[in-house]
Order: sequence, then structure tokens, then C-alpha cells
Amino acid sequence: MNAVLDEKPNVTMDDGADLVGLLHSKRIDLLPGVVGSSEETTTGVIRLRAMEKDKALKIPVLAVNDNLTKHLFDNRYGTGQSSIDGIIRATNILLAGKKFVVCGYGWCGRGVAMRAKGMGAQVIVTEVDPVKALEALMDGFLVMTLKEAIKQADVVLSTTGDKHVIDEVHLKAAKSGVILANAGHFDVEINKDALKKLAKKVTRVRPMVEEYEIEVKNALPAGRQEKLKVKNSKKIYLLAEGRLVNLAAAEGHPASVMDMSFAGQAMGAEFVWKNKGKLKNKVYSLPQELDAEIARLKLNSEGVKIDKLTKEQKRYLNSWTEGT
Repeated sequence: MNAVLDEKPNVTMDDGADLVGLLHSKRIDLLPGVVGSSEETTTGVIRLRAMEKDKALKIPVLAVNDNLTKHLFDNRYGTGQSSIDGIIRATNILLAGKKFVVCGYGWCGRGVAMRAKGMGAQVIVTEVDPVKALEALMDGFLVMTLKEAIKQADVVLSTTGDKHVIDEVHLKAAKSGVILANAGHFDVEINKDALKKLAKKVTRVRPMVEEYEIEVKNALPAGRQEKLKVKNSKKIYLLAEGRLVNLAAAEGHPASVMDMSFAGQAMGAEFVWKNKGKLKNKVYSLPQELDAEIARLKLNSEGVKIDKLTKEQKRYLNSWTEGT
């Protein structure tokens, strides 16, 4: 990082606020040479806004993830497709007919739910936000608590950006054979320590699949269990060690959706640079006209033309004297 930031001044580009976090902790000496930064991910923006709230942020940051041309497309269509791709590559399961649980109904969760449903899965959404839960319900998905959902789930994918979404209480309630995966930024969404603690045996059954055998307490006496052939253990499968399944087990997003995100990064860096010295140590969003320009360029690259408002239509939309 020294070689990159020694030539002052600099605008940094970040993913998950990892670089900004490092600059504010272990490499504070490099901060004077940083004009500002741009942030790619939802998780990173959450961390940066927390820094801003605590008055810990020492540089201005542009939240690229807030761009409509980023989260409406990269998060929804990119993560939606690449996460499903990673799960299928790792396991080779057939999604049709499976009960597929999506934790979180943000843009990533929406994209995954949409694609899982399109492949024939029965999709269940879990949420903590009542508005998003209601939206998922009206989009045609079942909505319930994760503790209830995991009892019937074949696949559970966490897309929240939060810690221990799939926790010990859920692992204990999970049915045998459930597949757990994460599409959040860090490997903390699934409580791996709890999973290891519960397991009496861990086996790598495929390159990206670990099988955790967990003892199940049964109220029946041993003889009765044997007679009824009741198993006293269950198996839980963890994909990609709980890390980003779309990157670890697949190839991430196609370039044809990442191009808009990277355009946002480039325009974000230019915006921060042109406004150096004018911006406060806050989290900013890209101006709407630049976001629209990215969309226009993308449409142009696809050979798509759209209509334009006439002068009369513009005047009407900005008037309060016409109409009923």
C-alpha cells in the first residue's frame, strides 16, 4: 500500500471499507495523502456511515453502492445469478422442488429469490424489516422466522451483511441435509464457531463442501431408537467455509453487469478529485445526473434507444396550473 499511496494526493477505491478501515487504524500515517475514497459494497457503506456517525471518519467517501446503476443491477442481477451459480457448482443439486430460504430481502436477496423461484424452488424469505418482509410477501414468497424456515429448508443463503444471521439456535433446529451458504461480504453471517462446537465430526465431501455431523438429542430410550431406526445425528453442509459463495465457488458477477459498478467507481473517483478540499468527512452519493449518464451509456452499448420528453411534456411535469 505504501507504493500506491506515497505519491500524494490520492483517491482510493474500496470494497467493504477494508482499505479505509486500515487507513484509520494501522496506517493513519498515510491519511494526509488521501483526498477521499469511493466504496463499492453495501457492507462497506454501512461501516462507513457508522464511522461518520461516531465522527471517526477522517476523509470524504462517495458511496458507489448507493448508485441506482449499482445496487439495482450489480446487487440484484449480479449477486442473484452468481450466488445461485456458486451453490450449484459446489453441490450439483437440482433447485427445482427444493425449499430455498433467503435471509434478507435487500437488493441481493431480491435477486437470489427471483432466480431461485425461476428455477423451480419454493422460496422462503426471512427478514427483520417489516417493510421488506411485506414486500417479499407481496412478491409471492413465503415469509417466516428463520427458526421456523430452517426446519424445512434444503438450502439457506444469507444475504444480509450482518453477523450470526444463522446462529446456534438455528443450527440446532435445522433439518438434516440442509445446505448453508453466504453471499454477504464477510464470513460472519453463519456462526461457524457454533457449528464447529456442535459437530462431532467434520468431513470435506467436495472441494467447496464441508459436512458437519451433529448429535441429536432424542427422548426415546436407546433400544426404542434402534427398533424404530431413529438416527441420533444429523448432517449440515457448509459451502465455501462460509465465505462469499459466488466468488469462492463460482466466478463472481459477469463483466456485463460489473461495468456499471466500475463506471460508478471511476466517476466517483473523478467527483471526489474535482471537489477535493470542498467535501466534509462524510459519506456522499453520486449526483443523480452522473448516475443517469452511466445508464445512458449502458443502453447505448446495448444498442437500445429510448424516448425523450418534449418541451411541452417537460413544462407540464414542472407545472401546477395544468391538470385537474
